[in-house]
Amino acid sequence: MQIKQITTFFHGNDENGSGYNDRLYFSLLRHRTATNAAKAIIDEEIVENLNIKQLFSALKTFRIADLGCLVGPNTFIAMQNIIAVVEHKYRSEGLDSSIPKFQVFFSDQTSNDFNILFTTLPLDRLYFVASVPGSFHSRLFPEASLHFVYLAYALQCLSKVPKEVVDKNSPAWNKGKIHYSNAPNEVVEAYSTQFHKDIEDFLYARSQELVSRGLLALIMPSFPNRTPLSQSFLPIHLLGSSLMDMANRGLVNEAKVDSFNLPTYFASPQELEGLVERNGCFSIKKIYLADPSMKHNAQSCVRCT
Repeated sequence: MQIKQITTFFHGNDENGSGYNDRLYFSLLRHRTATNAAKAIIDEEIVENLNIKQLFSALKTFRIADLGCLVGPNTFIAMQNIIAVVEHKYRSEGLDSSIPKFQVFFSDQTSNDFNILFTTLPLDRLYFVASVPGSFHSRLFPEASLHFVYLAYALQCLSKVPKEVVDKNSPAWNKGKIHYSNAPNEVVEAYSTQFHKDIEDFLYARSQELVSRGLLALIMPSFPNRTPLSQSFLPIHLLGSSLMDMANRGLVNEAKVDSFNLPTYFASPQELEGLVERNGCFSIKKIYLADPSMKHNAQSCVRCT
């Protein structure tokens, strides 16, 4: 089964609207490839949907948030790409003298070593920097304070493992497995319910923080529509099987394997689209599914709003 990446753009519908570091399955190289594959789509959507003259012509500071940020060069490349195309947008509309200052907020869980991030900041960066620790499943910024929000390989991370899958008395108890991949429907439903709640919380928080008509861009792993969730990302199932083999040989405690579940969920583009539409705070501008032939059969999908 092939895993895909989806990048999503949104902007708020009304006046109010507009992770974790468990990158176990996605190397920095793949993250760089996804960023590069999404760049053209990001450029296009900023040019088409960021109304500089009406909304930001008198803006003094353009604020960008990178939520669930990585520590490494890919983070800075993505931010510089966004800033470059926003500057180009100003110049193309004859607003050279109105180009604002740029401020970038790097945000992740409190366990992120922001000191390492800051020591590797590009010396030639053209933006001010601040860190904002906390979960992107809740509010992180003041109301209507951001113009662009960016996430890469973070939204698939759940806020917590569904409690049902570790409850021995629950029909969704996930004994002998570490994920919903190749698991019974009850386990899949528990993961899906948790993801849907997390997305609702995430979208509501961002709708409060983004200015009206601000942009939200997401890059996340996904699968083609109509792929059975229990059959998605089977490498996780193989990892779980390996752990159970070790438990059967007495190398690890079986109870510990039963209590361990990965807090990740991979939604299809259609599923994510439905969640965004149901939330109602954002409108979807574009969805794009691409295949840059990356390693491990990873592919790219871009969606803009």
